[in-house]
Amino acid sequence: MLDLLAVIPYPNIDPVAFAIGPFAVRWYALAYVAGLVFAWWHVRRIAQLKIGGKPIMTAKDVDDLLFWATFGVVLGGRLGYVLFYKPGYYIEHLDEVFSLWKGGMSFHGGLIGVILAMTWIAKSRRLVMLSVYDVAAAATPIGLFLGRMANFINGELWGRPSDVPWAMVFPTDPDRLARHPSQIYQGVMEGLLLFAFLWIMRKRADALARPGEIGGWFCAGYGVARITGEFFREPDRHLGYLLGPITMGMVLSLPLVALGLFFVWRARKRAAQAAKPAAA
Repeated sequence: MLDLLAVIPYPNIDPVAFAIGPFAVRWYALAYVAGLVFAWWHVRRIAQLKIGGKPIMTAKDVDDLLFWATFGVVLGGRLGYVLFYKPGYYIEHLDEVFSLWKGGMSFHGGLIGVILAMTWIAKSRRLVMLSVYDVAAAATPIGLFLGRMANFINGELWGRPSDVPWAMVFPTDPDRLARHPSQIYQGVMEGLLLFAFLWIMRKRADALARPGEIGGWFCAGYGVARITGEFFREPDRHLGYLLGPITMGMVLSLPLVALGLFFVWRARKRAAQAAKPAAA
């Protein structure tokens, strides 16, 4: 049995960042806000690249997208959790479907919500839709990193039991087992590494000039990172393993990988076809 004295102590950080009277602001909420603000700032910086002779988005387009994307993240994330992870429970507790303060958000649901918001903005403003997806995708990983760090602070979504030297005992774990700090693994893979990869593709490979490519790399990269992280993360107790080592997170991420690679292939194929007449 693992000696619990040998594990790294969990830094027991208060999930409440600060409180003003009865009003408490949690690190999780701040992570959402900081992620959206960073996305707004980053998209504003790169949306001036011209596609077809005009910028991808104007500053006003970006501001409006932030407003609607916020609704998409929150509502999509919550409804995704309800439908993907606990449909049976919420059928019997319809009054709790929108009880956001009780926790429960799904990345895949939030992604669908944001895609709907981006699609509406692109169509209503007559923007290049795939390019709108691209600039938003380039900024998203930092928000994912901050969200995973908030998961770690909350002591939730912890990893599987392990005897690695950096294993931790999370105070929220009723079994009091030493576990992988999988929130940190996922934050690094889904956030920092994915952001760095998309930055390289944008700067070195000029991927934004091929509409759909950055968005495709984001979907494929997130899917691979999420599937990898699921091998270290404890599955939701009410779901467990669906088949062998397969979890719900893996099942929801596999289509993302396939869809992302398809968009990368299509973006490059279209760019190659467009370049042929010029080379002739």
